[in-house]
Amino acid sequence: MNLTGIHHVAIICSDYKISKEFYVNLMGFPVIREVYRKERDSYKLDLALPDGTQLELFSFPNAPVRPSYPEAQGLRHLAFQTIDIDSAVKELEGKGVEVEPIRTDEHTNKRFTFFSDPDGLPIELYENK
Repeated sequence: MNLTGIHHVAIICSDYKISKEFYVNLMGFPVIREVYRKERDSYKLDLALPDGTQLELFSFPNAPVRPSYPEAQGLRHLAFQTIDIDSAVKELEGKGVEVEPIRTDEHTNKRFTFFSDPDGLPIELYENK
């Protein structure tokens, strides 16, 4: 296998309109394409991340809720790196997002924090400078 990186991460949301607003306008991810799949009554939104990775946002009618936070089996959290965690937190809080206090990873000495998307998906900001 000649793997070269992660192509995309997919998220199923409960309210497509609210999640689209969050990831496009609040997080600032540009839209690559948006498709409505009539046979599934489902939207699929492809978003671009700065490193070329994509975030896929799906809506499905009656999708089950996440069973626990954050220790459910499967995806634990989604982490984005930043070179300035203080300004990223300030920007999120300025947009009304509740962000946990910044902590320091005891193994790497890098700073990180968590906040949630509209469905409670844990999102981490990890400072990498």
